[in-house]
Amino acid sequence: MAAKEIHLEDCLGKTVLVIGGGGREHAIVDALSRSPQVERIYCAPGNAGIGEQAFNVPLKDTDVEGLKAFALENKVDLTVVGPEASLAAGIVDAFRAAGLKIFGHTKSATRIESSKEFAKELMAKYGIPTAGYKSFDSYEEAVAYVSGRPFPAVIKYDGLAAGKGVVIAQDLSEAKAALSDMLLDAAFGKGRVVIEDFLTGPEFSFLCFVDGERVYPMPLSQDHKRAFDGDKGPNTGGMGAYTGLPFISSEDKDFAFREIMCKAASAMVSEGCPLSGVLYGGLMKTPQGIKVIEFNARFGDPETEVVLPLLESDIFDIFDAVAEGREAAEPVWASGVTLGVVLASKGYPGKYEKGAVISGLDAVQGRVYHMGTAFRDGTLVTNGGRVLMVVGSGSDVADARAAVYREVAKIDCDNLFYRNDIAHCALEI
Repeated sequence: MAAKEIHLEDCLGKTVLVIGGGGREHAIVDALSRSPQVERIYCAPGNAGIGEQAFNVPLKDTDVEGLKAFALENKVDLTVVGPEASLAAGIVDAFRAAGLKIFGHTKSATRIESSKEFAKELMAKYGIPTAGYKSFDSYEEAVAYVSGRPFPAVIKYDGLAAGKGVVIAQDLSEAKAALSDMLLDAAFGKGRVVIEDFLTGPEFSFLCFVDGERVYPMPLSQDHKRAFDGDKGPNTGGMGAYTGLPFISSEDKDFAFREIMCKAASAMVSEGCPLSGVLYGGLMKTPQGIKVIEFNARFGDPETEVVLPLLESDIFDIFDAVAEGREAAEPVWASGVTLGVVLASKGYPGKYEKGAVISGLDAVQGRVYHMGTAFRDGTLVTNGGRVLMVVGSGSDVADARAAVYREVAKIDCDNLFYRNDIAHCALEI
């Protein structure tokens, strides 16, 4: 089925532009499509699956001027930003200067993700629990520091690196290689590194809608970064996620909300760069308590795909209130849990081929979010590393997992692989 064509006739309801073209944006578009207030959804650049629910616009997510011109010309009522690259490019600042309503953080506020050093300094200043750290821009000084400390050591590139700027060095040789890559070879661009203490414990994701000091929590989730079963293989952008975490108590969540997410929002206000979008807390439950691994300034991917299907409130109301800086009604979330499995191109996160034919989607029951797909001569084909995410729900994690893997088995493509053990942490408890 081909993507929708853009028609410019007037419509009675709201017009929304979603920036981005992956699974996260498909989940946002899907949630917006359930709003009775939304008549028309554009997505730039979108993908083959998004094109079933929105009008794809052939503009890059970092083409700030092009996107601004499109929003003005098409009388867009609200823009929702997905990728961090768009936020770091200053799209929110540009849209607001043009009188356009937009959900997302300013370039200054996006530093909580775009600069690891800024985030660590913020946490240290405002007493937000995180790992100890030191920052360096000198390779020699960084090597000298890491040589005199215990391993493993966590080495992070200070700027945005598309999820690839973190290395857990097990020994000095691995540390030197990572530091050389980041500081001498400038693999992600010229910048600094942050060397952190290594923490242990289960990781989880806490997403919140944030408007200044107003913080609205979403259900907790956990993603799976490693490519293969048993948490083996290279790190990826995420091979699956689920909600309903049995290892996080209500007291844990209350602590994380109060002492981490709310404190971070308040700290950003105090620093003169208030948040106005989604704050993502990548957290860890350590033996010493819950601590921050990282902050992101937007919806997580693949966490968004399992969190937003639980939202019973009208998401347009939430986006609109945050964009306008007014109080929103507390979001209502469905009971039960969700679980999603990512189908990725063989070879991912390394080199992979595009153009493999995908069939069987018509038989799948439940949500299928497209992450990297395209149409070629009317046939759906792979067009990225992570290609699809199948999401299902259930009364508990085991129920949701059984339902999802039944549906995943219906998808036929010779060049896709997936993990068979999503949520194993929950089911082994």
